[in-house]
Order: sequence, then C-alpha cells, then structure tokens
Amino acid sequence: MSLQHTLQPIPKTQDIVFKEKFIERYSAMCDFEEFRKYSLSFLRKSIRVNTLKMPVKTLVARLEHRWSLEQVPWCNEGFWIQDTSEEKRRDVGNLPEHVLGYIYIQEAASMIPPIVLDPKPGERVLDLCAAPGSKTTQLAQYMNNQGILLANDSDGLRLAALGINIQRCGITNCVITNMQGRRFREMEFDRILVDAPCSGTGTIRKSLKTITMWNSNMVKRLAGTQRQLLTTAFAMLRPGGALVYSTCTLEPEEDEGVVDALLKTRPNATTVPIDLCINSRRPVLSFEGKEFDPRVKNCLRIFPQDNDTEGFFVAKIHKESA
Repeated sequence: MSLQHTLQPIPKTQDIVFKEKFIERYSAMCDFEEFRKYSLSFLRKSIRVNTLKMPVKTLVARLEHRWSLEQVPWCNEGFWIQDTSEEKRRDVGNLPEHVLGYIYIQEAASMIPPIVLDPKPGERVLDLCAAPGSKTTQLAQYMNNQGILLANDSDGLRLAALGINIQRCGITNCVITNMQGRRFREMEFDRILVDAPCSGTGTIRKSLKTITMWNSNMVKRLAGTQRQLLTTAFAMLRPGGALVYSTCTLEPEEDEGVVDALLKTRPNATTVPIDLCINSRRPVLSFEGKEFDPRVKNCLRIFPQDNDTEGFFVAKIHKESA
C-alpha cells in the first residue's frame, strides 16, 4: 500500500541560519534551497523486517490491519511505515514486533551499504564501525547466521546497544570487539564494511545540531581518520574480496576524497559500479582545485531531496589479486 506522504517542516526551524561557507559549498553541489527544505523536514519512519525470525510476508500481514507499509525500492525487507488509525502512533519502537526482534527501526538510506556489500552465508565478514548495530544485524540477516561476523566499535558505551540489538535479533554468528579500527592487524576477511564516523551533513533532519557544529576544520580532521580506517580495512581484505565504504555525510573530502586517496596509493584497489533502484547524483570528480581519480564516478551519492531520505555516500571497492 502506498503512503500518502506530505513533507512536514520541523517546527521552529524557519529562523535557523546555515553558515555562509556551508551554503557556498552545498550550492555548488545541488539546489541549496531544496536541500534546506528537506533537511528541515521530518524524516519518514522506516523499518527492516528481520528475516532471521520472520518472513517478510508474514510480518506485513501481521501489521497491515493498522499500519500502512510502502516498500523501499532498493531493499526487499525495507518499508516506510505509517499508522492509519485515528491515534496516528509514531512510537514504532514500542511495538511487540520490535521488542521481539521481528523488525529493526532503520532509516531507508542506511539499508544501502549492507545490500551493496552483499555478504554470503559462510563468509568471514567485518563491520569495522558497528555500533549501535543497524547494519550489523542486516549483514547477519543476509548471512543467515552462517559464517563469522566480527562487529567492532571503538566506543565502549555504544557497544551496550550493539550487544542488545544482536541478542534481540537472534544473531548467533557474531563476535563483538572493542578497539580502534585503525589498529586491526593480521586478519583476513572476505567482505568488510567501513561505515565511518563522519560530519553527518546528510542527517540534519534528525540532528539539527549538525548545522551549528559544522566547520571545515572538523571535516578535514574526520577525513584523516576515515582514510586511516579505509586503508586498514583494505589491508585486511582478501584478494578478490569486496569492501564497502559509506558515510552519512555529503562532504567531498570525507567521501570521494577518501576513496581517491585509497585508489592512488593501492594499485590493486578499484571501484565497482553500484546498481540500485534509487535516485542519485553524479559523484564529485574534483574539489577545491584537486582532481579525484576518475573511478570515483562509480560511487553512489544521495542527497535528502533525491528520495526523501537521509543523505548518504556509498562506495564499493574490489581488491584485485596480486
């Protein structure tokens, strides 16, 4: 069933002021007024069905008496959800289906990286920046609890949520570790996800403080950490393996710039085209006078206004045999 969705502005945001440098940067990449309109509007609720515990059709039949569900075009298990009763509930997290682990509340664009990585049952998979676990649980779902999934995060406090979500979703093939991602050594994986910590400019609509926190120095500092994480992950990827690098920021330095640094320093790294049923933008090929490796054209760049989601960046990287 299709949802009757109307863009709803977040109250009291009409006086929010974006920094001049921010406006200048984003105006060069998109229609800034359209970006602003969507960034200051409520984000649609979306869920992912956990097929480790319940088939998609069974879950839909269980909810559709009260909830309207619209398929997320790029995710077979993903749905936008809306209460059709007079009560108009939004607390999806209080549903028994969530408590029992039948569904995971996850933003629709956030579902993309595990889909692109496409892990298989029996493989060795690493989620380098895993907490609180939305993508980890999605990876385990696609692996059908077979093989080994190592879920790491450097933030010990966030590991509590990761552990709870793994248990709630019935995951049995996952090992949790707590260490700085760039310190991993002498391990080898078939597939690796690096969903890197970032400046979050694609997620303003759920975190308005991003507007005031943003500054170019912060972006440069984060880009340095991201390059380290991606380089470390690539070293642990087996020849012939696949790696996905993703962020919820739209900053070229943190996105195409990080991928460019890997491509220019690792001759056996190359990008792979991403084919999804989704609206996206042409990747940034140059930024502030720096030309990026032309292979960044295979990356996926999504603004909030493209699909009425969060903004996201995804790159799929293949490690060629020596």
